[in-house]
Amino acid sequence: MRGLMQDWPLLCHKLIDHAAAFHGGREIVSRSVEGPIHRSNYRDVRRRALICAKRLDAIGLGKGDRAATLAWNTWRHLEVWYGLLGIGAIYHTVNPRLFPEQIAWIINHAEDRIVFVDLTFVPLLEAIRDQLKTIETIVILTDADHMPDTALDAVDYESWLAAADDDFAWHEFDENLAAGMCYTSGTTGHPKAVIYSHRSNVLHAMAASAPDMLGLSCRDTIMPVVPMFHANCWSIAFTAPLTGAAMVMPGAQMDGASIYQLLEDEAVSVTAAVPTIWLMLVQHLEQTGARLNHLKRVVIGGSACPRAITQAFQDNYGVEVLHAWGMTEMSPLGTMCSIKPEYAHLTGEKLLDIQEKQGHPPFTVEMKITDDDGRELPWDGNTFGRLKVRGPAVSRAYFRDEGGDILDAAGFFDTGDVAHIDEHGYMQITDRSKDVIKSGGEWISSIDLENIAVGHPQIAEAAVIGVAHPKWDERPLLVVVAKDGEKPARDDLLAFIEPKVARWWLPDDVVFVDEIPHTATGKILKSALREQFADYRLPTV
Repeated sequence: MRGLMQDWPLLCHKLIDHAAAFHGGREIVSRSVEGPIHRSNYRDVRRRALICAKRLDAIGLGKGDRAATLAWNTWRHLEVWYGLLGIGAIYHTVNPRLFPEQIAWIINHAEDRIVFVDLTFVPLLEAIRDQLKTIETIVILTDADHMPDTALDAVDYESWLAAADDDFAWHEFDENLAAGMCYTSGTTGHPKAVIYSHRSNVLHAMAASAPDMLGLSCRDTIMPVVPMFHANCWSIAFTAPLTGAAMVMPGAQMDGASIYQLLEDEAVSVTAAVPTIWLMLVQHLEQTGARLNHLKRVVIGGSACPRAITQAFQDNYGVEVLHAWGMTEMSPLGTMCSIKPEYAHLTGEKLLDIQEKQGHPPFTVEMKITDDDGRELPWDGNTFGRLKVRGPAVSRAYFRDEGGDILDAAGFFDTGDVAHIDEHGYMQITDRSKDVIKSGGEWISSIDLENIAVGHPQIAEAAVIGVAHPKWDERPLLVVVAKDGEKPARDDLLAFIEPKVARWWLPDDVVFVDEIPHTATGKILKSALREQFADYRLPTV
């Protein structure tokens, strides 16, 4: 017997329909790329998304067609997303922090037909325009008054919209139709494209909105500092309208002072970004003596959150920190470190021990750890293994099947992370499988060492890599950037770390550098460090 429920496809544009109908006046505040603060709301975003959809339909875009966006988080970018989604086209968020050659390769590989570009990135697009084989239309996300003098055959967004009205109906299609495309650089070779469906995005947004995850409601104002071009915007572009939460879009200004201004002026209650953003904000707060009068929760993901940042937010500013983990292939939410009743009695250092973990998954994410032969390992909080996941918002293949079969025999995706899981289901990443240090047959977590080192008051950033050793195979080398004006001593830093780790984990040496290389998404580029220090001779050799 089949159920007698209505067939109501899970389509992304229904999220903006819901927000406009039931939370229509809730504000969408953006710092525009042109400079001034712009105020909109869900009702107007939906109306303009319909106009965008009508224009796209008129130029022949439809189901399965790809559209690139080179843009910051603004109301216009949000309108374009939903305009594309409403006709069955695919939003393809291009990371402008990649090398120009990579951006050209990605746009060609995706076979994008149209590109929406912010003013900031017009010079970048000009430099690669002659390499783009499939782009037919270029729309610059501005108005006629701010249209740049450019060699591009382009039109400004506001004039482009003005050629249509909102008398348009969303197209109808299957919920499994592709909705979004995001290229991940966390693989070998060329970036590979993850394809989200309407169904996966909606289910993921519902899972992400749960109280133990983002915990959003229509009483919240959320500021996604994480860019819309980074891992599906952590689903916030879907979760916020689903819940009716107001949105504050920070545009291009990501420095500590600019972020602080929006947090205060717009009474933001929830925000989300990678640790480097929050490090800049905490430094701004410390330098100015400013307080956070409205912020309640900060979600930190993208890379492991240093303990010192968690402690600063909670102890000095009364802001709850939610450590999160995920990846592009997971849409991206995998876990959130909210506190279960089993740990609710903890305070101080013991609570921070738990908050250093990446947390537990929402419904729709299954998780396991295995050895190299695929055998499942126990959840005892100590046993390391390969972290594998499956669920309705987890990728089963890359675009054009590049990379081959990415699932194991049970349908689980190998994340490439090494982790352990405790008895209450809290997962903790100990390393990337390619970054774990193998010393004398035992594993050393570079992430744990980095987090401890960053807790030193004179250290701004730290990275740990394995360096060749004739006896132990590899030993850890600590690479650090000192805070401005500070000159930490090697022996003092090692003495700071020593009581916090097993003795055989202690780095064999410390190197001070002016800058640590990062990927386009802000993660430490360990491969570049390993190349830089390939011939480094440890003092213990």
